[in-house]
Amino acid sequence: MGELVSSIPALDPGPRLLCGPGPSNVNPEVLAKMNLSMNGHLDPDFWDVLLDLVEGLKALWRRPDGLSLCFSASGTSGMEAGFANLTQPGDKVLVIHAGFFGARIAEMARRAQTDVVELTAPLGQIVPLDHVEEALRANPDTKLVGVVHAETSTGVRYPVAELGAIVRAEAPEALLLVDAVTSLGGEEVSPTQWGIDYAYSCSQKSLGCPPGLSPFSVSPRALERIRDRKAPVSFSFDIDLLERYWIERPMTYHHTMPILQYYALYEGIRLSLEEGLERRWARHEDAGRYFQAAMRDRGYTFLSDPDHQLWELSAIDVPESVDGKEIQTRILREHGIEVGGGLGPTAPPIWRVGLMGVNANRETADRVLAAFDAVLPR
Repeated sequence: MGELVSSIPALDPGPRLLCGPGPSNVNPEVLAKMNLSMNGHLDPDFWDVLLDLVEGLKALWRRPDGLSLCFSASGTSGMEAGFANLTQPGDKVLVIHAGFFGARIAEMARRAQTDVVELTAPLGQIVPLDHVEEALRANPDTKLVGVVHAETSTGVRYPVAELGAIVRAEAPEALLLVDAVTSLGGEEVSPTQWGIDYAYSCSQKSLGCPPGLSPFSVSPRALERIRDRKAPVSFSFDIDLLERYWIERPMTYHHTMPILQYYALYEGIRLSLEEGLERRWARHEDAGRYFQAAMRDRGYTFLSDPDHQLWELSAIDVPESVDGKEIQTRILREHGIEVGGGLGPTAPPIWRVGLMGVNANRETADRVLAAFDAVLPR
């Protein structure tokens, strides 16, 4: 057996411009808040911070009623927690998907031992809304409908507002679960108006905060279903227990929170509201439109249906005879810019370029365009 090392090198990862599917670069003002003096998770002053954060989350989600909190875990945990709280074994669940993360919703539903009905479409497309109507009519006992709003693996936006109206009309007892991991903070997400009962997101994409947190929002009727459950929920994802810690006073201890992460989220939400959500959405759209138009001018095409194209994330087809991974690596090593590739075993050759959070601007888009021009002249 060899000797154990007595030290490791000092950490210095070097600068990166993060323009992949996430994380995005942390806003410097957000990062600065992580240098503040840290409260303990049982400090009453921190409990006041949590109450202010709840108000910020309500405004961010545009839901004044129901419950808007955050899991101390990734967006994937927000997905899993939705099924843990809102379904029970044997419930019928309809999952609409045409991408990696939509397929993950279906996998979560299966692991929750629900009766899963899947509606799929080719990558880059959406499941037509009339197919959803037909499926709901054929399955009137559906308890929950799940969909990804902004599918990060394909660059496609699903028309959730229209979907919500269909679910309310065809299956009024069904709850609507929506993945807003990429869209929250980057484009309109309106749970109350759209009839979303449970939405979850993450901290590291359009909000421009470090990874590791999953903001979520629950409608009043979804809260009723949670409180009527017979089987217990896993402790970490128990929304009732989290509410007692976040909101009820005196609080009931639940877990040791990553305090500095919450300082960062607090500032990220504060900056989003200060900028104005509509202006923030417009900034993301302008950056995305600008970048996509410039790439089209260079002869590139996109995986996504143009009628459902995301602004925050562009899925660019890798041209024939080009090694997409090699181009990614050269852009990273020669220009310090991260762009993503295809995700999952069935992904076609694509590059995924994200312009989110602090990176959602034309200046950043120009840097990415210049890197592509240098590495792969057209």
